[in-house]
Amino acid sequence: MTALICGSFAYDTIMTFDGKFKDHIMPDRVHMLNVAFLVPELQRNFGGTAGNIAYNMKLLGGDGLAMATVGADFGGYREWLNKHGINDKYVKTIDSEYCAQAYITTDMEDNQITAFHPGAMNHAHTQSVPTDEGIKMGIVAPDGRDGMIEHARQFADAGIPFMFDPGQGLPMFDGNDLEWFIDKATWVAVNDYEAGMLEEKTGLSRQQIGEKVEALIVTLGGEGSVIYADEEVHVEPVKPAAIKDPTGCGDAYRAALLTGLSEGKDWKTAGRMASLMGSIKVASTGPQNHSLTRDEFAKQFKDAFGVALD
Repeated sequence: MTALICGSFAYDTIMTFDGKFKDHIMPDRVHMLNVAFLVPELQRNFGGTAGNIAYNMKLLGGDGLAMATVGADFGGYREWLNKHGINDKYVKTIDSEYCAQAYITTDMEDNQITAFHPGAMNHAHTQSVPTDEGIKMGIVAPDGRDGMIEHARQFADAGIPFMFDPGQGLPMFDGNDLEWFIDKATWVAVNDYEAGMLEEKTGLSRQQIGEKVEALIVTLGGEGSVIYADEEVHVEPVKPAAIKDPTGCGDAYRAALLTGLSEGKDWKTAGRMASLMGSIKVASTGPQNHSLTRDEFAKQFKDAFGVALD
């Protein structure tokens, strides 16, 4: 089942600070903050919501079409996509822009400080959801504001079920905007912090949001996740082999969730697939440096949950 992934492609510059932010930020001085962190480790990785989700879906044998606008500096990233067999048909180059860029500093408690330049991502609205590609589901992930609105509208108008994943883009929308997205979406996926923002901005509880869609999925980091569907489904976490970098874990989770849904899995199974994929990602640095086959994933699923992945 083909899924359209509307989101971004970005270069992620990831830096690791071998201390804790809280030990260096003085609460009574935040109005005149001037802090420098020495980062002995630095990596530049391929990232962005569309790229990360497409990469993880490919690992799981899923069929994802990424749709995004990128800059003139996308050449190396496109070679990476081609190398891994990821379809780039709907990746449009804006020659006057750079790709989106994220500069992420992570401390020893997995807290992150991020600076983000949207670049070509702001042109996302210049692309439209194709209706002649056999697309059966989609996701509207963080992207340019106008692009997220247009793609949600186009999915809904075409009758294509889609997941709304506001992520880091959530501050761009007010309560009315977010209610509009919720009313259009089939599923909504957020982390615990974002769920709190959704509640605050819309005045709706998690249960009420869950009643407006087929499911509200809330990830809880190391505590697993909760899926508010016909009933509340609590998904246990999977202990990772190591904790190296949380960047891209949410995208890995969503990729596995979409794959499970496309395969007709129930919420418990799809959630467990997502939980496992997130734990696999966190054990490697960067959003797209982990790899495995579907058979290896199925074995880890059996080891983690004691049941076979049918």
